[in-house]
Order: sequence, then C-alpha cells, then structure tokens
Amino acid sequence: DTQPDVPVLTPWLAPIVWEGTFNIDLLDEHFQSQNVTIGLTVFAVKRYICYLTMFLQTAEIHFMVGHRVNYYVFTDQPDNVPRILLQKGRQMVILKVQSYARWQDISMRRMETISIFSQERFHREVNYLVCVDVDMKFRDHVGVEILSSLFGTLHPGYYAIGKQFFPYERNPQSQASILENEGDFYYTAAFFGGSVPEVYRLTKACHQAIMMDQANHIEAVWHDESHLNKYLLYHKPTKVLSPEYMCHTAEECIWFQNKRGLSTIVKRVRFVTLQKNMSYIRTDEGSAQTGSEKGNGSQPYSSS
Repeated sequence: DTQPDVPVLTPWLAPIVWEGTFNIDLLDEHFQSQNVTIGLTVFAVKRYICYLTMFLQTAEIHFMVGHRVNYYVFTDQPDNVPRILLQKGRQMVILKVQSYARWQDISMRRMETISIFSQERFHREVNYLVCVDVDMKFRDHVGVEILSSLFGTLHPGYYAIGKQFFPYERNPQSQASILENEGDFYYTAAFFGGSVPEVYRLTKACHQAIMMDQANHIEAVWHDESHLNKYLLYHKPTKVLSPEYMCHTAEECIWFQNKRGLSTIVKRVRFVTLQKNMSYIRTDEGSAQTGSEKGNGSQPYSSS
C-alpha cells in the first residue's frame, strides 16, 4: 500500500516517511542485529507533569516495540513521576531540572539541557535520541523507521502550503531569521531526533543561538522551534517524518483532513496532541509549555 500522491523524497533526496514507504520487518531485523538502544527525552515540568502517565502508557504500547528504550524524564518533581510497568529491555531515568517562571524559558532551555546530557551521559547509554513533547499520546506504531542521523517532522499546520506562509522568524537581527525566499519545510519542535552526536550538535547550536538573541533582547517568534527550523535549513535532515507523526486531536484532525484533503493522504495517525486547558496549564504558577503548543498557536484551527 504505497503513497503515490505524496512526496516521498526531499529535494536533497532524504526519504519522507509515510505509511507504505518502508518494510518494518526488515528494519526491525536490521536494528535488532545492531543491538541499538533508543533514548526518548521528555520534559514534564510544573503542571505539564499531568500528561506524563498517558504519554508513558501509550509509548509502551506503540513506541519502538521490541527494541531497547531508555525514557529520559526531565522534571522538577521527581517524586511525582508515575511508576509505569515497563516491557523487558526498557527503563525510565528521572532527571531533575530547574523550572523557570515563563513557559517560553522552560521550552527554550530544553535545547541546553539535551545538549549537556548528550555530551555527559547519553552518548554512553543510547545510539539514537528521540526528543518529543509530553502533552501528547501515541496512537499507532512509531518504530525504527524514523531513525536516521538527523530527522525532523513536518508540522501538520503548514504541510502543502507555500513557504511564504511558514511562521519563520523574519527579524534579520535574530539568529533564527530565515529570509522570505528561503526555506524547505516547517518543522515542529515537538518531535525531532537522530544519532546522539547529531542531536548534540543541533541542540548546542540552537541553545547558543537562543543565548545570542537573549543578549540582544530578542526572542524568536516561536522560540526554540524557530531556531530548530533555522538549523535544519542549513543542516539538512537525513530523514523527514510526514504529518502522520505529528497530528492534533481527533476533532482537529477531521477538520484538517477535510480542509486540506488529507483524509486520503494521512493513512495512520501515530502521535497526537492532547486537549489542554491552557488557562490552567499556562498560569504563572503552573505553566510549562513545550514545542507543539507553540505550533498550535499559529494554526488557524487551534482549539487552545
């Protein structure tokens, strides 16, 4: 069951992963013979810890089944991390991180944290890193077909529209700035990854760019997502995940598919944004926003 009506290669000939473009049995066999371990990083800070149980439970059902997985849970509340029964060969590592008053700062500091741990720890423990948002749930298979040196995920809100409509940072003073005639795709910060060295280079570069902007009193329009898009423009991903790997809630998916004609394109909805009460999640006392909600904010069909 192939995908004849969608692009399956980028202009630089990296595969775009859709249902029907890979043989999971062959890939599973290959990666199991390599004895790989995959690290899944997630940030559950302040009130966002309420999403962690659903995230972990659905990951155990759908994420990298049959492979070794380390869940790296970054949180300011280690005692509140749920104890989930894990499959054989999978473990949870709880890592304490500082919280910040603004959700934007928590979101942007993810890049720094992942880069530090990649250099100090992850390179000894895992072969690949998958970096995702916590306010999500897995709904279908997400396996080794995503793995590559460096991968990004197409933001569903900006799939199949002109790049002039992408919400890139346009301030030329910002390190995240992308010119009007530049750009390949608009990637979500809610799902990216690759080999540990490549993720280290990406997160370190994004963190350094964020710090340079802060020194000049600049904050990119979509924070770390803006810097991620700038990095992936000049460091092309070796694999790109289709919107199957980043969808929104069922109601929004239906709207989106009908509006854009994607019901015939998105065969499987694999990773889904959860409904949120933003007035609760983002209060000063309890907000900790990450990646996908930033993308939602610029979409015409957001319910948040």
